[in-house]
Amino acid sequence: MLNRRRTDRSSGSQDTSLIARGTVIRGDLRFSGALHLDGRIEGAVLAEGEDAVFTLSEQGQVQGDIHVPHAIINGTVQGDIYAGERLELAPLARITGDVHYRTLEMAAGAQVNGRMSHRVEPVARELPAPGQPDADLEEAVPA
Repeated sequence: MLNRRRTDRSSGSQDTSLIARGTVIRGDLRFSGALHLDGRIEGAVLAEGEDAVFTLSEQGQVQGDIHVPHAIINGTVQGDIYAGERLELAPLARITGDVHYRTLEMAAGAQVNGRMSHRVEPVARELPAPGQPDADLEEAVPA
């Protein structure tokens, strides 16, 4: 569910950085651990690490792309979002841009003005080596 505490992260830093309301950052921002944004970023938000979590509050704004494994959005984003693992869109989320995600949770009231693209890991299929008949096929075909 939205806004629940994440205590199941077993690896990596649990440090949280806060960008307060009224703060404006112009340029790309790289972070690890957790980042909570109440202010405004004019540039890309880039996470380092598989357990990084980006939280955008209802007052927060991002003008630029977001590349993170886990995101909780409840503010305004003008740019594309690339959530490698999980994306949560809370009721006040307003996104103008494309959204790419593996797992999505979207609350009533959240808005996405762009394309939504589910990312799926390709499944490798094993094919029999050339010249080796498949055992199941031999049984199905009469001799």
